Amino acid sequence: MSSQPRKTAALLVHRVLDQGESLGGLLERQLAVLDDPRQRALAQELAFGTLRWSYRLEALLSRLLRKPLKKKDRDLHALLLVGLYQLLMLELPAHAAVSETVEVARQLGKKWAVGMVNGVLRNAQRQAPGLLKDLDNDAVARWSHPDWWIERLQQDWPDDWQQILAAGNQRPPMVVRVNRLQVERAEYLQQLRAAGIEAREQPFAPAALRLEQPVAVDSLPGFRAGRVSVQDAAAQLCATLLNVQAGHRVLDACAAPGGKTGHILETAPRLQRLLALDIDARRLQKVQDNLQRLQLQADLLAADAGDPSSWWDQRPFDRILLDAPCSASGVVRRHPDIKRLRRHSDLRSLSQQQQRLLESLWPLLASGGMLLYTSCSVFRQENSDNLQAFLERHADASELPLQAQWGKVQPVGRQLLPGEHDMDGFYFACLTRA
Repeated sequence: MSSQPRKTAALLVHRVLDQGESLGGLLERQLAVLDDPRQRALAQELAFGTLRWSYRLEALLSRLLRKPLKKKDRDLHALLLVGLYQLLMLELPAHAAVSETVEVARQLGKKWAVGMVNGVLRNAQRQAPGLLKDLDNDAVARWSHPDWWIERLQQDWPDDWQQILAAGNQRPPMVVRVNRLQVERAEYLQQLRAAGIEAREQPFAPAALRLEQPVAVDSLPGFRAGRVSVQDAAAQLCATLLNVQAGHRVLDACAAPGGKTGHILETAPRLQRLLALDIDARRLQKVQDNLQRLQLQADLLAADAGDPSSWWDQRPFDRILLDAPCSASGVVRRHPDIKRLRRHSDLRSLSQQQQRLLESLWPLLASGGMLLYTSCSVFRQENSDNLQAFLERHADASELPLQAQWGKVQPVGRQLLPGEHDMDGFYFACLTRA
């Protein structure tokens, strides 16, 4: 039934907007009820697209409804947003979009709403040009980001804030990382093309290939054998910047789900030790699963990186990767629910957590070693502000400036803005210990 993907998408949107759940945590389980891969793809597109544009769609819906829906009917609110997304942004055939969305209202047990849903969507069709033009006078509706987020970007990035917001509303590319222990990038590119998958080399990340169109991972040649992984090119820069060498002791301090752990091992397989930590034992299982698929090994430990006394063996590390917990404001094109779940007040608590981790891990770094601090945030409070304060507190810490053709130089470190060279938003800073 073609209404089923709409129903699945509406329920996903409802649980994010009204119950504060993470789309990533819901997606696999909810899509599993759909047998047809095409229906799963449509439901996923509708859920992601509706959440991506939810602020704009909600502003539009408020102009189309005579009165707000009651709290018990918030599932209809989500359904109407999905319907508007189909009509006005995905541009699906109007008859199918309207009739199948109306059918979902019946399936939700709300036959009284059938006429209302039909009327709202029909009016949207007729009035859309004027309504959409009017929405552009409101910054939240125009950019489909919360007002505090827009104001923060205007403050942090006065010349780039519009570009950052626009990039956050784009569909992300699918990028893969070739496991160069098994196959070189040029050879794997040919294997993709032989499988009918078009791709091109991504600059700056020597193992990265950008696919022209997303595909199911099992369509990738050798995926189950560990020949390739899915990972954005920005995240792939971490292993390169670490400059890990044979014989090094390496700590991946916040390792889950393990993409960077695997890449470090692919880059330098003859390490003395790689310890992958994560505070969440369930998420650490994902690291194990990834390493098993890649046919690689590391020491895994469920522990708090901010409390080394509970796990550190007093032997210093030559390299520490601190991929810090953050707002994820640089990857909203991949995780549009972040715009709805994150709060301005979170930035302060996240910054405190990041500083705690820096302070706790610094004594574990060997003299002359390197700590690479990264985040997938574009807010300076989580990035260069943290590192500046840290350097002021530690006379034995100094920056290793990054010489690169990507990103923007910061007071400390370097910032990739979302969409630059087709990459996610990411921050990097390298510190060394005297």
